[in-house]
Amino acid sequence: MNGRGVTPTGPEERVPEDFAVVVDAGGVVMVWSAGAERLLGYEPAEIVGRPAADLLAAGLPESTRRHLAAGRPMASEVALRHRDGDRVVVRLQGTPMANAGRERLWLVTGAAPVSVAGRPEPKDAALWDLALAQLPVPVAVYDREARLMAANAVMSQLMGMTVAEMRGKTLWEIEPHPPFDEYDRLQRQVLRTGRTVFHEAHGKAPGETREHAWSMFMSPLKDESGIVQGLSAAVFDTTEQYWARRRLVVLNDAGVRIGSTLDVSRTAEELADVAVTGFADFVTVDLLESVALGDEPEPVPPDGPVAVRRTAQRSVLAGCPESVIASGHRLVYPVGTPPVRTLVAGHGTRHSAGEPGMQEWIRSSEARAESVSKYMIHSVMLVPLRARGVTLGLVHFLRHRTAESFSEDDLLLAEEIVARAAVSVDNARRYTRERRTALALQRSLLPDRPRDLAAMEVAYRYLPAGSGAEVGGDWFDVIPLSGARVALVVGDVVGHGIQASATMGRLRTAVRTLADLDLAPDELLTQLDDLVIRLDREEGPEARGRAQDSSGEVGATCMYTVYDPVSRHCTMARAGHPPAALVTPDGVVRFLDVPAGPPLGIGGLPFEAVEMELPEGSLLALYTDGLVEAADHDIDVGLALLREALSGPAAPLEETCDQVLRTVLSDRPGDDIVLMLARTAALDADQVRTWQLPRDPAAVAGARKNVGEQLAVWGLSETAFATELIVSELVTNAIRYGTDPIVLRLVRDSTLICEVSDGSSTAPHLRRARVFDEGGRGLMLVARLAERWGTRQTSAGKTIWAEQALPTDTLGAPT
Repeated sequence: MNGRGVTPTGPEERVPEDFAVVVDAGGVVMVWSAGAERLLGYEPAEIVGRPAADLLAAGLPESTRRHLAAGRPMASEVALRHRDGDRVVVRLQGTPMANAGRERLWLVTGAAPVSVAGRPEPKDAALWDLALAQLPVPVAVYDREARLMAANAVMSQLMGMTVAEMRGKTLWEIEPHPPFDEYDRLQRQVLRTGRTVFHEAHGKAPGETREHAWSMFMSPLKDESGIVQGLSAAVFDTTEQYWARRRLVVLNDAGVRIGSTLDVSRTAEELADVAVTGFADFVTVDLLESVALGDEPEPVPPDGPVAVRRTAQRSVLAGCPESVIASGHRLVYPVGTPPVRTLVAGHGTRHSAGEPGMQEWIRSSEARAESVSKYMIHSVMLVPLRARGVTLGLVHFLRHRTAESFSEDDLLLAEEIVARAAVSVDNARRYTRERRTALALQRSLLPDRPRDLAAMEVAYRYLPAGSGAEVGGDWFDVIPLSGARVALVVGDVVGHGIQASATMGRLRTAVRTLADLDLAPDELLTQLDDLVIRLDREEGPEARGRAQDSSGEVGATCMYTVYDPVSRHCTMARAGHPPAALVTPDGVVRFLDVPAGPPLGIGGLPFEAVEMELPEGSLLALYTDGLVEAADHDIDVGLALLREALSGPAAPLEETCDQVLRTVLSDRPGDDIVLMLARTAALDADQVRTWQLPRDPAAVAGARKNVGEQLAVWGLSETAFATELIVSELVTNAIRYGTDPIVLRLVRDSTLICEVSDGSSTAPHLRRARVFDEGGRGLMLVARLAERWGTRQTSAGKTIWAEQALPTDTLGAPT
């Protein structure tokens, strides 16, 4: 072909006839074929003798340069320059050859190009340009400096400018405000790295009136050698996909956030929060008034007004300025308005503010009409709150800042999240009703106020658990006993809810009944333990399942204390209950070492009582575990805080109760709390008279005489007749049926108390005497003369006692 005796030095290859060039070792063109002339337009005279590099439209690839330098065959796509300036991409093969002087020559062959500059053939160029110009997707082309070179009509419309106004400018120069600074940065990143960038944004384009979601592809434009010459930007409207994703996010958010508590108002607020965050500008939640008041939902009247209560409202604007009524207030939906029709229909509806029905509803309130006009509310959805086939209220969704009206998909979304919220609202409503019932039951079984007692001063606090937990079974009581003694009781039933409150009521009644029998504390707890076991068996497994807490146990704890103001002796026993605290008059605080005993309901284990003498003015603190146990600390920390609260200077009991709660409690209690404080007193010596009596019938007259004289000293002579009869009968019984020692005691407290003790443990009982019987009428007579009477067992035998009311004019008189 070259006619110069050039022979290939590499493997024999077929040289294409359409393109062949010989280049010497210095890179100068030596042979130029007719095929090369047809391909690039140069005649041999124009090329032969010139450097081959003049034909390159771009630099050779790095791999090609390495092969040439090493003298190895190469094959690569190379961009050549046509005589008219166009770029031509040719697949070239270079084969090293040697001439007679052993100088290295290169035979370069190639195939005809597929296209020129990546463009269609001239006959197709017009259609190509039309396709780009009329493409329904915004497209623009930028040069190496990120300056706009061309854009189609859709892009021009999107930017709100003509192509001529934008040509030669960067995006930041076209729109010098966010987010175009970010778009400009991303374009320069594409030009720098040569990699396509995908970016999503949501907002309003300069040429648009509404916000859209956009997906942008910024792609580099490379020449045949891979050099970035510019970039293209294609923008796709993905608003529908954006809202679909947003709806899924809202549904997921609703599942996580709505119903986090068993509080009706909080659940309604969570619903409003989710809707405003997701797709609405203003949301209100109105509950039927019967539901808001905690009652059963009433049917919605189809031909009457509906009273509701605004329970929650949220807005994209601070303070909900669109609202015409504050949360917690009552409002009435007039007959035939869209809210009433929606409630009756039982399914959601969409409305525009201009609809005749909506206009009537809007104009029914001057404030509502003003709000709709001021904030340009244009789209409304009404969705009823329904759960388990019952209507609970109505949710309003409104838009004013969002330009798009609510769609059918928005209505489906609203109905879905409202349905989920309705179940939570109904659960919260049912829980609130049960809790209120349990609290009412529990409070009805607790003392209303501290009793006025000569033996001690009492103050107490009862705090039910926070709204996140059911009411428990804590209880307390102050029980007057015979002989001016007082019993203090604090207990805690395991479990929560109405079942626990009912069990608490039964145990409290049982304690009062057993206390009237004057049982010792350890014996009373034993009897109470048997009762709990019997109740548990009678209720059966199903009831036990309702009563038990997470531990699976059914039972109770209890502390029972008896204080005698005459002897200042205090006897107490406990069944699995926290220890009582004692504050002596000198301010020393200690927790009493009383054997804990098993909780009630275990059975088979004994209880132990401890008796101690208390200085007058001592303070006893009884409480339930809710006071000293909490999630953030154990009982030892709680006991230390209680000790700290009781260690201060002596103060009125009411103030001390408040001080204890402030010190020990750090947050809303998670369990019921009972705190009872009792400051002990002692009866003066002149309020008590005691006589030792011989076991001789003649001693009865002396006993009557001594009692009469003492009553005169106390100014109670008018009670002498009845009292002497009572003393006569009780002393006679002790002498006749009892054993030594026989003791007569008279106590002037808030009542007049007469006690006769003897060494026998046999308890007397009433019996009906026949007409001719000589005895059997003594206790009957005592029962008629005394307000109450009874007997109690003591360590030395028994005591029979009788109480009489003091004359009105002597109440409060000095003793």
